[in-house]
Amino acid sequence: MKKSRSYFILILAAVVMSSCSGLNKMKKTYTEQVKYEVTPKVLETHAGIVNVTVKGVFPEKYFDKKTTLTATPVLTYAGGETAFEKVQVLQGESVQANNQVISYSGGNFTYTAAVPYKDAMKVSELMLRVTASRGTKSLDFEPVKLADGVIATSTLVEKHARAIMMKDNFVRITPENQIADINYVINRYDIRSTELKAEDINLLKEYIKTVSTDPNRQFKTAAISSYASPDGKFDFNEKLSVNRGTSADKFIKREFDKIEASNAPGFFDARTTAEDWDGFKTEVEKSSVQDKDLILRVLSMYSDPEVREKEIRNMSSAFEALKTDILPKLRRSKMEISVDKIGRSDEQILAQAKSDPKVLSLEEMLYAATLTTDANDKLKFYQAALEGYPTCIRAANNVGYAYMALGRTDEAIAAWEKAKTIQNNDVVKNNLGFGALVKGDLAKAEEYFNSMTTATTESRWGLGVIAITKGQYDQAVNLFGTEPCFNKALAQLLKGDINQAKATLDSMKEMCKCGKPSYLKAVIGARLDDRNYMLAGLREAVGFNADWKAYAKTDLELAKFWNDDTFKSVVQ
Repeated sequence: MKKSRSYFILILAAVVMSSCSGLNKMKKTYTEQVKYEVTPKVLETHAGIVNVTVKGVFPEKYFDKKTTLTATPVLTYAGGETAFEKVQVLQGESVQANNQVISYSGGNFTYTAAVPYKDAMKVSELMLRVTASRGTKSLDFEPVKLADGVIATSTLVEKHARAIMMKDNFVRITPENQIADINYVINRYDIRSTELKAEDINLLKEYIKTVSTDPNRQFKTAAISSYASPDGKFDFNEKLSVNRGTSADKFIKREFDKIEASNAPGFFDARTTAEDWDGFKTEVEKSSVQDKDLILRVLSMYSDPEVREKEIRNMSSAFEALKTDILPKLRRSKMEISVDKIGRSDEQILAQAKSDPKVLSLEEMLYAATLTTDANDKLKFYQAALEGYPTCIRAANNVGYAYMALGRTDEAIAAWEKAKTIQNNDVVKNNLGFGALVKGDLAKAEEYFNSMTTATTESRWGLGVIAITKGQYDQAVNLFGTEPCFNKALAQLLKGDINQAKATLDSMKEMCKCGKPSYLKAVIGARLDDRNYMLAGLREAVGFNADWKAYAKTDLELAKFWNDDTFKSVVQ
């Protein structure tokens, strides 16, 4: 019995030794014989995901027939690590399982997986952890480093708000006019005393006096148009209209006798019309005279004034009505005084907005906000406008605009939600979209942008930002349009159009003080292996914002220059 037990122990020991021997042999030669290839060679994040493909090659006589091997890629970084979800399981020829078989004569495997990107992964290492099992025994192999870090250029996308401010309709100079008619007796040009007592003449005289003493009004012109009715001989009517013009001109000039503005060249503009067919047509159209349509047809059929008059006189009953109801209205001189009403100056509007904005009109209040660079003052002025005019969509929208300029996103969104209850127009939808974008709710932002009746340049830009975050770089480039901007250059770079991205950045008229466009130049220079362009961009970036120094030191885009003395001097 003791001999049997001894044999069993020896056999078990032999099995254990055999298992350990196979595993130890694989571990001992693992790093030398097993080769791995990683794609991409330097990991990148696109659409917030880090993808990796690992191809492993096992040489002949390496993979033990009774061994199972588990390989797990892991990104390790300061403060943590992230393992890829899918784990590759391989087995030798004699293992009874349902994994990929690697034969004793050699073989390979290809593994593809992805993990969500974290900022800490920018400075990281991709390690491959391998555990081999044979029977009841397992052994961890030495971890293999597959790659350094993650290129995070796609995360540089600029997500600032491009809210739309609704414009004021402020006009400082408002044109005014006052009109009066002098009516004449048939074939006469003298002004009757009764005409000078007419209401419109009195109003004209009073208006001229008022304007002459108002510092906020300026006379522009006094136009006198004199007419004769289209009946009788043309030559007589021509002289008649001129004489009527002369009498009216004398009258109006007396009223301006002591007004300095009337001395300006061209102030008085006198015109005459021998036969007022246009006025005749207008009065007939407004009237209810007999044969109205026939009269109008005659006017359209004949251009010769004598033929017109003859045809109309042939309509005897109609002509009698014309003589009493239409023609007397055409024997006149029309006087029109044009005036510019001058509103408050910019200085006056701004001072009033700061002291008591309620005195201002709505348009002046909205305009006041454009006269200051102080974001808090802008907000106060728009709030005052909304308080005074609570149903004004422009005031409501612009309160949100001012809040967003101050970085108070939640309050901006609340203001736009209120504006939405007044009028849910495309501007409000655009601005709510950017509110959601800045808050990081890209799905909601996209919904707002796509709900607009007509896309704006701003909403297309917002959709372009979202397209970049989705990794849809071609679509992003199209959405950004023809205007050069940082995000357009970034999308072009990410889709592989490096030279086009460079051209876009070089055509930008002004570099953002945030330094992003300048830093992207450094990245482009590195990808083009253009050291001077890279250094110029990097210098410009750190000149705007010194934080780019630390970023560049760990950005694998610039890794080939890390040991460059000039690079070191720029980022130190």
